[in-house]
Amino acid sequence: MTISDAVYLAMGVGALGAAVVPRLVFRRPLSMPMVFMAAGLLVGLLPLPVPVVDPVRDRLWVEHATELCVIVSLMGAGLALNRPVGLRRWAGPWRLVGIALPLTVAAVCAVAVPLLGWPLAAALLLAAVLAPTDPVLAAEVRVGEPTDEEDDEDEVRFSLTGEAGLNDGLAFPFVLAALALASAGGGAGWIGRWVLVDVLAMTAVGTAVGAVTGRLLGLMFFRARPSALRLSEHMEGFVALGATFVAYGAAELLHGYGFLAVFVTACTIRAAERSHGYHKVLHEFTEQVERLLTVFLLFLLGGYLAASGLPDLTWQGALVAGLLVLAVRPLAGWASLWGHGAGPRERLTASFFGIRGIGSLFYLAYALGQTTRFDALAPQLWSVVAFTVLLSVLLHGAAATPVIRRLDRLRRDSAAPP
Repeated sequence: MTISDAVYLAMGVGALGAAVVPRLVFRRPLSMPMVFMAAGLLVGLLPLPVPVVDPVRDRLWVEHATELCVIVSLMGAGLALNRPVGLRRWAGPWRLVGIALPLTVAAVCAVAVPLLGWPLAAALLLAAVLAPTDPVLAAEVRVGEPTDEEDDEDEVRFSLTGEAGLNDGLAFPFVLAALALASAGGGAGWIGRWVLVDVLAMTAVGTAVGAVTGRLLGLMFFRARPSALRLSEHMEGFVALGATFVAYGAAELLHGYGFLAVFVTACTIRAAERSHGYHKVLHEFTEQVERLLTVFLLFLLGGYLAASGLPDLTWQGALVAGLLVLAVRPLAGWASLWGHGAGPRERLTASFFGIRGIGSLFYLAYALGQTTRFDALAPQLWSVVAFTVLLSVLLHGAAATPVIRRLDRLRRDSAAPP
């Protein structure tokens, strides 16, 4: 049997498993990502002819594979959200992105410098890479398929899904800050340009591109006069990929944040005809593609962890990962939601489930491709980030089902008439 034969076999088993495993682990303290990452770890430890992806050596491949997975998941998240965008309606996601995200970056950076002994720029890069959340890796803590009801989403699922959609784009300025700091050699001359260009201008461009693209596609999908252009009548789900790529490509060509543009596009399409069944078709297609990509990447991540990720990990790196998952994110999330209308149980749950995932892998691959200044630390950076994702997948994946089921039960009991 050749290596290519083994790869085809693994891909086939993985695709079938992506369809079966979610049903097997439903309502159990397990998740599909846990199963496939564990499978990758096991295969990596066995003498099987399955190639191992080394993110240091295969950085470009990892960057584009994770990039594709992230933008597809962003489209799915935006299409799934039922609430119209607004300051008060979206108070939870705004707070988690505007307060918890920078607090997490600052805290991880402050911890990484003394523990790891890294330069400030490298510590900032690690903090920025680990800042985005990714509830895709625990289905219980994200919203379900699109529905006609605007207010049928509980606050925990809505806040975490909205946060993931927004911060996968808004973490980019912190990654660029780390790159600018490394290039400046510790000086402060980069800050002004960073604020004006990387924070304000690129965010504005990404938002504008997403809004315009979503508006135009919404008109075409639901109101175009030629029936051939009114795609909602044909119920073809792969159109979601077209919308994803158009928004992402246009924003990147105009030097904006493509991740943000994709999420805004999805939310704008959703708002164009909120109760139309076509949203469910688009969402289901993106969810299936996203699931396949996630299974594939997590299996490879497990193989990398077995081959070199865990052997390269130091106890200091493991401690940083543990502090982020168990202390930094929960405390930053709780602080950001202080005074929010949700109850204390909802605030605690939303704060705890700050899941790290595919977005962190993309940001690190991207950053290491922009400069050679972090090359000496690349193996350590990858080991810490990969271990953080592993820890998050295991801990949050095991806790999601029992915690969310209990929260749902308490919510139903409190709403029931006496």
